[in-house]
Amino acid sequence: MRSPRPVAVTGLGCICAAGTNLAACLDTLYRGERAPQPPARFHSDHPVRYPVFAAAAELPGGERLGRTARLAIVAAREAVADAGWSPAALAGRRVGVIVGTTVGSAMNNEDFYADYLRGGEPPLAQIERFLGSNPATAVARDLGLTGPCQTVVNACSSGTDAVGIGAAWIRAGECDLVLAGGADELCRITYNGFISLMITDDAPVRPFDRRRKGLNLGEGAGFLLLEADGLRADRPPRAFVAGYGSACDAHHLTAPHPEGAGLKRALAEALDQCGAAAADLAFVNAHGTGTPDNDRIESRTLAVTLPGVPFLSTKGYTGHTLGASGAIEAAFTVAALERGEVPANAGFGEADPQCPATPVTANTPVRGEFALSQSLAFGGNNAVVVFRKGGAR
Repeated sequence: MRSPRPVAVTGLGCICAAGTNLAACLDTLYRGERAPQPPARFHSDHPVRYPVFAAAAELPGGERLGRTARLAIVAAREAVADAGWSPAALAGRRVGVIVGTTVGSAMNNEDFYADYLRGGEPPLAQIERFLGSNPATAVARDLGLTGPCQTVVNACSSGTDAVGIGAAWIRAGECDLVLAGGADELCRITYNGFISLMITDDAPVRPFDRRRKGLNLGEGAGFLLLEADGLRADRPPRAFVAGYGSACDAHHLTAPHPEGAGLKRALAEALDQCGAAAADLAFVNAHGTGTPDNDRIESRTLAVTLPGVPFLSTKGYTGHTLGASGAIEAAFTVAALERGEVPANAGFGEADPQCPATPVTANTPVRGEFALSQSLAFGGNNAVVVFRKGGAR
């Protein structure tokens, strides 16, 4: 047990299909509501119109910034305000920004390149917007922050990795505060790409259900404001980042290891770091994409490693937001740990004999000092972050 110096979580922010801020998202989750629809902002020639979870259409900065960066700014501003800071109060402090992403606005310039390849001379506004839309630098620029700034691109574990790395920056004395999160937008290339992999469900996603056929894509952003513990004696933390683990299966480009080897290592590392055992955990926010392989392996791993610990996937309410998912789910995890209740696993109705552990099926009271959120990603990347309860707000 290493028991590293605690890192306080003082602010949370989120925007996704479930709501335009964290409070609205939580209301949606606890009411059990979801309404994925075919994509409206782009067109696909695929004969099946697979549903997606789109966030609010109108966002600030559309002329200057790509959509991923704009989603990130909305959630980052909310996290800063939730923590009781203003941009002016942060000026002069060592504030880092770290953002996980996969799309990162890089794939939505198809019209520009098609026009160019046809011999046209398309205006450069789209390219200039892309070049200025790195989500981490966009957030830092928007809030006037000058500390360390990094974008993490580690497939679908990127948001979870961003939180873990951000906490490490504070523990290492690199920063007093860190805005750690993830952001990703819906895009035609990823939409068609996941269809081609045959892991997309033509119905609303059903994590851990026997009838699951795959994921629904989503978009959004989530942020946590992390602080050195004790930085403000008058502001009780919402939670603490207690542990973080990361490990790679080194098994397959897209499929998880059949025995969950990397996930087990990441879980062991995160729990060892904070000295927590299964009995200390209130719940697990699982990756739970709704794909046959992921849910089977994840369920088996939880049954062996954390037997009896309640778990759920919140992707039934948000879709799979790729690089943003770990950060959005981290924000949900902290909020649910505060509340002492987790929402039902949306879409689950029939147990799968190949999944020995099954998720909660109703809003469920939970008890315990710790909760964890985990991400399983393409490339065999696995990341786990553990949170401990903070003070009352």
